[in-house]
Amino acid sequence: MPRKPARAVAPWVRTRLRTAPGAALAYGLLVLVTAFLAAALPRAVDTYETEGLWHAVDSAEPRRTALSLTTRVEAHLGPAAQAAQLTPQRLRATRDRLVPLLPPPLRTDPANSAYGVHTTKRTPGLDPWLPQPDGLPPELVLDAPSDLAAHSTLTAGRLPGAGPGGAMEAAVTARTAEALRLKVGSVVHVPGTDGTPEPITVTGIVEPRETANGYWGVDPLLHTPLFSAKGTSEIKWYWTASLLVAPESAPGLLTTLGEPEQYWRFAPDVGHLTAQDSDRLAAALDSADSGPGRVKLRQVLGDNGGFTTGLDEIVTDYAGMRDAIAAVVAVAAFGIGAVAAVVIVMTAGLFTARRHAELALLRSRGASLTGIGGRLLGETGAVAVPAAVLGLLLALPVAGAGARFWPACAAAAAVALLAWLVLPLRAVVLHRRPRLHGGREDVVSARPSTGRTVAELTFLVLAVGAVTALRRRGTADSGDHLVSAAPVLVGLIAAFVLVRLYPLPLRWAARPARRMRGAVGPLALARAGRSSSTGALPLLALLVALTTAAFGGSVLTGISEARDRAALLATGADARVHQELEMTPLPAGVAETVRRFPGVGEVAPVQIEFGLELPDHQGTVDNGMGAPLIGVEPASYARLAARTGFGPFPAGLLGSTGTGGPAHTGDNTRVLPVIASPRVAERLGRAPIEITAAAGRFHVKVVAVRAATPALPDKDFLLVNGADLTNRAPTALLVSERAPGALDGPALRAAVTAKAGGLRVALSKEQRAGYVDSPMQTGAERIYLTALGAGAGYAVLALMLSLLQAAPERTTLLARLRTMGLTRRQARRLLGLEALPQALLAAVGGALVGWATILLLSPGVDLARLALGGAPDEAMELGAALRADVWSLGLPAVAVVLLASGAALVQAWWASRRGSIRELRAGDAR
Repeated sequence: MPRKPARAVAPWVRTRLRTAPGAALAYGLLVLVTAFLAAALPRAVDTYETEGLWHAVDSAEPRRTALSLTTRVEAHLGPAAQAAQLTPQRLRATRDRLVPLLPPPLRTDPANSAYGVHTTKRTPGLDPWLPQPDGLPPELVLDAPSDLAAHSTLTAGRLPGAGPGGAMEAAVTARTAEALRLKVGSVVHVPGTDGTPEPITVTGIVEPRETANGYWGVDPLLHTPLFSAKGTSEIKWYWTASLLVAPESAPGLLTTLGEPEQYWRFAPDVGHLTAQDSDRLAAALDSADSGPGRVKLRQVLGDNGGFTTGLDEIVTDYAGMRDAIAAVVAVAAFGIGAVAAVVIVMTAGLFTARRHAELALLRSRGASLTGIGGRLLGETGAVAVPAAVLGLLLALPVAGAGARFWPACAAAAAVALLAWLVLPLRAVVLHRRPRLHGGREDVVSARPSTGRTVAELTFLVLAVGAVTALRRRGTADSGDHLVSAAPVLVGLIAAFVLVRLYPLPLRWAARPARRMRGAVGPLALARAGRSSSTGALPLLALLVALTTAAFGGSVLTGISEARDRAALLATGADARVHQELEMTPLPAGVAETVRRFPGVGEVAPVQIEFGLELPDHQGTVDNGMGAPLIGVEPASYARLAARTGFGPFPAGLLGSTGTGGPAHTGDNTRVLPVIASPRVAERLGRAPIEITAAAGRFHVKVVAVRAATPALPDKDFLLVNGADLTNRAPTALLVSERAPGALDGPALRAAVTAKAGGLRVALSKEQRAGYVDSPMQTGAERIYLTALGAGAGYAVLALMLSLLQAAPERTTLLARLRTMGLTRRQARRLLGLEALPQALLAAVGGALVGWATILLLSPGVDLARLALGGAPDEAMELGAALRADVWSLGLPAVAVVLLASGAALVQAWWASRRGSIRELRAGDAR
């Protein structure tokens, strides 16, 4: 009877995993964490970019986001046909035809959308009982919006409808009724097309609901009247308001002089959009504005049809911020990715080194590379693939709306592929030829191969190209991954250079060390020189981690400083006290109240007059340029300018002429020294020139030019000694706190408002907090902080792996030396001194490389969008550059030295607890 072949006792993979479960578990945990971070990153980016798009649209004014379509009544039609076009049924039918024509992904929010008819030309109210502040009648806009009842609350009377005989009826809001003294039953007359007044009866007073939404917010005049002014030489004030005409009365607008227009205002709905839809949305808006979409819209609206929206500008601004932030975040992603990859390679190298004898024995007994590689693939695949899949699954719930699955899946797959292949490939390369023992691989004796030299030169060229490109064109192209990898490439080149230069100081120090008393110092130095040349990997990991940490710290420092400066520019000081209308003089006694308030260091009073018309030194007739006139107290204001850094100047430049006050009202021959902005200085010239202002009439001579000043963030200004003004009346107080955090802003606001109810207190701290309101800003900062933390963790792990790889050999060495009389204290000193050269190399090299990276890349990196978001242009022009942070440069470097020394001491302590006989009987470890 044939004999059955003997079955294997156990499969190879199962046997190996059972043999070393701890190593398999540790490797699987490393792959799981790495895959989780790799998969969570693109999902987190998608989430904050999507939320940023929603925020950009939701936070904008409805007048900018609304999609407004308009058309005029066709003039060639008869009166009956024209009136038929303005009926609610006709307008509703047109709306239903327009909505499907809006190109996708555009969607509308019906609840906040409206349609109707309004007059494009304001018509005066003819009734003499209407308020006329300066003898001017109020100007009225007649608007017949749809669905008024759903967006307002009736407080008096009834909603308007079709009046008897076609008479027009209207409702007004409570604010309009109060301003124009209207009540239920009032009849307002407006000019008619036939010369006779057209009556409009007020049937009800309503209170608007949610005036910030698209229904009311597109035209604020619908719910709030305006007190307007007209005239140049003599300003006269009058009221402007809206009457909410019933939709059934809309045809009656044709009989007025208001030139009625049909409108359809669609509030956009972006809740279904993701960050990836922004380009499609921009294309759709372009199509509706001046492309095929507009042709389709005009087929419904007619030749007079128009389409206007500010949503395209919002989407463009969003895309610019997204790309700018993505380029900065990509730097952190490349840094942490490079460190994680090196750590995985180091882990595989540790496992390969531990199994060197086993694999060498297999090769010496005829095992093929294919067989060894296949078995190792099975081992690592059984650990890496499930761990990567679990990491991917754990990353899915982390992100929110708009997060895509496939980028996360691709990132986790890349981690799994690297973790799966690196150990088999490394083992196959090392065991190409059968061998039991290899030669020495000391950093002193090792000679780099030609292939390594070519690879290093290739990376050097890439690094130089990346740095040059980043300095020349910045981070404008978020898809340029070579630019984003510039810090990593710089760290890589530095690692190559340091590994090549590392043997030189060891050789120089070895000779004088031989003359030292005792054997610990020379032996430690010799041991450091005999460390494996594969130490380039931990050095690379540490350098990239330290470089990324330094770059990230400089990014966060630059952001913080930019926000501080922008907030300080907006307020002028730590606090600013002014009237609601900034040109209004401050009440008497306010300055003394503020000066005596606890925590106040100094108060600089300023007098600001806006809209000052500037003459031209060339004598041309041009009144188109104006600038604020700022009267200051030179001593306190000069100190404030020096503290803030905005246009510092010596107080003596604005020395008083002694010609201020009412006594010199008619003296226009005075020449006052002034400090001007560049454009103002260019316009005024160098010679004295006459200025006429509410503060007085005098000549000015520009004595200095400054680009900025604390009193105002405006680009143009004229700074003068306030004591020389004819009409001296401070309008604002710039308050500096005695020490950082000494001023209680809310308490100061309460004290000031108790002194005078119309005063306002602006705090730079509150202004600074307002610059961090976009989900893209906060999301990007969180990712950066997470990347820095993960990079630090991987760097520590790389350091531990480098120590673990040499741990068996060091333990055996200590055991041998202990038999020769080495004490425990000397053993700790030996291992500590042995680890010190490489730790110092990584720490000092990392700090220098990080500083050099910031110095090289700072001209090409502008953090303004990440730091300031939608801040005013004046703040954005300040920019936000990289700033070298001492803590991010020095703290990680010191931590590397301490960790390396501490780990070596712990290893020496642990080895000293084990008996030397037991360690020496374990075998001869080379």
